[in-house]
Amino acid sequence: MNAIDILKKEFSKQDFEKGQPYAEMLDRYKDIACNYARMENAIAVLSDLRTNTSYIYYGGFSQTLGIDKSGKENKVSSIWEEDVFKLIHPDDLAGKHLQELCFSHFIKRQHKRKRADYYLVSKLRMKNSMNSYIPVLHRIFYITVPPNCALWLALCLYSPLLFDIPAKCLIINSTNGQMIELDKQDDTKILSVREKQVLSLIDRGLTSKEIAGTLSISINTVSRHRQEILGKLQVKNSIEACRVAKDLKLI
Repeated sequence: MNAIDILKKEFSKQDFEKGQPYAEMLDRYKDIACNYARMENAIAVLSDLRTNTSYIYYGGFSQTLGIDKSGKENKVSSIWEEDVFKLIHPDDLAGKHLQELCFSHFIKRQHKRKRADYYLVSKLRMKNSMNSYIPVLHRIFYITVPPNCALWLALCLYSPLLFDIPAKCLIINSTNGQMIELDKQDDTKILSVREKQVLSLIDRGLTSKEIAGTLSISINTVSRHRQEILGKLQVKNSIEACRVAKDLKLI
């Protein structure tokens, strides 16, 4: 299991309220995505996490990437834009999915009224029409839906990197310009430092009692950390948790 598999599980388990005017609201956000593509010449991908559908709008930048679809819309039965993914450098693609997983966890920790204030900015390398990698700016916005503010839509934008950003990946608060460097904030990581310690000791074969003694915490606290780890990694047992954590390079 990797970051994209965990994202799939988390998105599929969300509870969406019946009776919401989804079609009407979707049309509104489709217009927004289309306008981003037109005004910025970006590739805009609007993914509906409720129906597992994406709407892709191709601005002029798509021609630079060798995708001859400028001015067009493409509807796909997936929330993953595979035609775009195949142009991203493999190392950056793996990092992109992990960043989005961390960002989704960050968003869920925010007050419901504040979730729409944040978006993610990162640098990617993508192949152009000459088969050379060029720097690209990637942004992702999550749109929530009441009453429980489930993550309903994801808007991803791909455009030329016109100027460098101070880190490989940043969370931006659009209301005040505050920048949070993703890799240096404990609250944006998948597992906390303590959870990593517990999981590392589990991987070494220690029992809960032994872990409690090693870390000078109670067995109840160890049990709580175990449950948090399973939930965050979307797995059923500690063996799977250790395997997934190693795949994600968390331990």
